[in-house]
Amino acid sequence: MTNNDVPTLFLEFSRDKMFKQYLPRLRACVESLSDEQVWFRPNDASNSVGNLLLHLNGNVQQWIVAAFGHVADIRDRPAEFSERQIVPAATLMATLDATMERASDVLARLTEADLRATYQIQGYTVTGVHAVYQVVEHFGLHYGQIAYITKLLCGKDLGFYRQLDKTGKAS
Repeated sequence: MTNNDVPTLFLEFSRDKMFKQYLPRLRACVESLSDEQVWFRPNDASNSVGNLLLHLNGNVQQWIVAAFGHVADIRDRPAEFSERQIVPAATLMATLDATMERASDVLARLTEADLRATYQIQGYTVTGVHAVYQVVEHFGLHYGQIAYITKLLCGKDLGFYRQLDKTGKAS
């Protein structure tokens, strides 16, 4: 039976959003694109899906794995956006999957004390709640960009909300 205390509910909801909704849908988008499409950018002010995957990997590694795992933060955020080589989509997804697996393990063991504790991340002083919320929100934002780019390039509905098509409500 699920523990109904707020920290547990917050962590369970966060893990569900990240690992049961965002990540599988993001993967479906990436798998529907060629490596060239993954690196498509409409202009220099926009990111490619490849850059966004590098960026998500760096963000999750920095804000969850390094911060809560008390390991060195080796993130090179500018490199995530400046990459222009065509790194295969499968390689990008394998790297993100490994980071997400580590993050899932970290989130599974967090306690209320961890959520209340203060961390120094990316030059900010934040609580554990702030760090988890930042990552979930950030992942959702960039997953949405990846979904939009995929729709733009493929010209088709991704089907993530088909269950709402008839009534507007989940079955």
